[in-house]
Amino acid sequence: MSEAPGRTSTGFALGIDIGGTFTDLVLTGMAGERHALKVLTTPDDPSRAVVEGVATLLKHSKVTTRSIARVVHATTLFTNALIERKGAMTGLITTAGFRDVLEIGRERRFELYDLNIRLPEPLVPRDLRLEVAERTGADGSVDTVVDEEEVSRAGTALVEAGVGSIAVVFLNAYAAPQNEQRATAALRKAFPQIALTASHEIVPEVREFERSSTAVANAYVKPLAAHYLDGIRDKLAALDIVAPLSLMLSSGGFTHIAEAKSAPVHLLESGPAAGALAAAHLGKGEPRLLAFDMGGTTAKLCIVDDGVPLVAQGFEAGRTRRFMEGSGLPIRVPSVDLIEIGAGGGSIAHPDSIGLLKVGPQSAGSVPGPACYGLGGAEPTVTDANLVMGVLNPGYFAGGTIAIDKAKAEAAVAALGKRLGLSMLDTAWGIVNVVNENMASAARVHIAERGRDQRAYVLLVTGGGGPVHGFQVAKKLGLKVMICPPSAGVASAFGLITAPARVDRVATVGMRLDEADLGRLEARYRALEEEALATLEQTGARRQDALIERTADGRFVGQGFYLSVRVPPGPYTERSALRAAFEQGYREKFTNTPPQVTVEFVNIRVTASAAAANIPPPAASTGRSESNASPASRKVYFKEAGGELDTAVYRREQLPERFEANGPLLVEEEGSTLVVAPGGRVTLEDNGNLVVEVAP
Repeated sequence: MSEAPGRTSTGFALGIDIGGTFTDLVLTGMAGERHALKVLTTPDDPSRAVVEGVATLLKHSKVTTRSIARVVHATTLFTNALIERKGAMTGLITTAGFRDVLEIGRERRFELYDLNIRLPEPLVPRDLRLEVAERTGADGSVDTVVDEEEVSRAGTALVEAGVGSIAVVFLNAYAAPQNEQRATAALRKAFPQIALTASHEIVPEVREFERSSTAVANAYVKPLAAHYLDGIRDKLAALDIVAPLSLMLSSGGFTHIAEAKSAPVHLLESGPAAGALAAAHLGKGEPRLLAFDMGGTTAKLCIVDDGVPLVAQGFEAGRTRRFMEGSGLPIRVPSVDLIEIGAGGGSIAHPDSIGLLKVGPQSAGSVPGPACYGLGGAEPTVTDANLVMGVLNPGYFAGGTIAIDKAKAEAAVAALGKRLGLSMLDTAWGIVNVVNENMASAARVHIAERGRDQRAYVLLVTGGGGPVHGFQVAKKLGLKVMICPPSAGVASAFGLITAPARVDRVATVGMRLDEADLGRLEARYRALEEEALATLEQTGARRQDALIERTADGRFVGQGFYLSVRVPPGPYTERSALRAAFEQGYREKFTNTPPQVTVEFVNIRVTASAAAANIPPPAASTGRSESNASPASRKVYFKEAGGELDTAVYRREQLPERFEANGPLLVEEEGSTLVVAPGGRVTLEDNGNLVVEVAP
């Protein structure tokens, strides 16, 4: 077994984060050494950018392949396949009478008065959803045993129709999986080449629509995941990297490749989760953080309280309306609770039908990319606008590894300005201001819905665009302080390295606390813990290093939905402690509790985790002098200050100790540029973080 993630003391850890525009790579040593690289993603074959980038990084860093002890990978490949409907042709075998669950859903219109409402299309068309006779009761009793021959006939029909993956979803399989097990065994024997997903193995909890949707989503991306993960593992091995490949989970932990191939639906939000983990690690000491990560395609924001990102028990994928709950496919797996906004460096600016300036959600991505990339893109993007305004240095974009043509950016922005009746600089400012307001507006809603006051938080910015836009976003949110850590541009890849090994398990119990058998409840929790620990050990973690957390999905009897709250570790002897834990969580969310109403636990959950190695944050620059080095200068457009201003430009690696300066100024490093507008003030802390006081 490989060395436990919490015990690694030698060698390097490699983080690989594939985004929509850039692929980020970070090599971090246990002694604090750090090497990073940002390369353009190759959409036709994302692994190509990884292999080429890793080879380049190893060459420049002079780190040997055999000194790499751990590799952690995150990718948007699977969620993009689901959103773009580029997964496998998938079939569904379900209980007789339930083939339309995916379309019926909860019979809820997310926009009540929209006559042209567009609901999300099921991943499996109706002609590929077949029924078989079987029935399991909600109490786990098997009323009708499934006929394996009938299942095989349904499988034959699906395979002949061309499906490459089959989901098996039977009614109440969460309570007793025997019929699903018989069906999948029959299908596996008859069609060994077909990918199979049984719902009880992916989400063994109540609610048929959510369980069906999640199982089908897993089946939809499973063949792609197996092909990609095997390929990237083999390609890394061809580079002579023998360290085991681990995969980032949406929940903020990592798992081993076999688990990832079996349940790739748990990886859908792996990239965004890494950014939140990075912020939590790099912002240690701040009890309330807003982790703001802006890349080339999207921006993400997550609340981090006391060093722990908020985690939700589900999310929606492929929404037809980005900010409209209910307009997407429900995915019932744990995920870091964040909001994604279609606002990145590659977001395309355009006039709408009445001539108003809009930005995104369409993105130029890495191919053809913004106009300034010179790869065929002609439409103006946020990156083009920042170049026109003087914010970005065309000679030092991504550390000088990507050639930039400022003239093409100016031509694209000027052409849009002509359509809008604005000057080139005002058009560029308008693009940036619109995208900043989009991000701030989405952040306000996200924070308020979670019962937080945004003014009590500090903004920590990461990603290539986070430091560029963070000052104005913080100002719009009314925040007083912003933090920009070292190597902010590749922070998500660094966050992968800091991720713990993690396993989540769930079971439906349906217990009223006033009638609950506490011994039975404790036994169910212990069974989940044992299952989680056994899986955790397969990542290389040691059982004795694991941390166990228990939660419960509870509600007051009569409520239709439930709230997930932490509960005491057990063993349980008093009902009052469990009720008190639920009421505390309920008050944190809703302020008050109803009087004298019984609490019911619907689902119970267990999380087993083992912390990663104590990896130091990216080191602050070394060899700095006590006195300020003379900065360079260039004109940058600040409309709020009246126009173009002579702006000091610093290189982060050359900043002196105890550096302090007033805006306007820019601090450049390989992966990003920190913008401090007039009225702001920046201070370099001993840990390498740049702390910015935001002007009111």
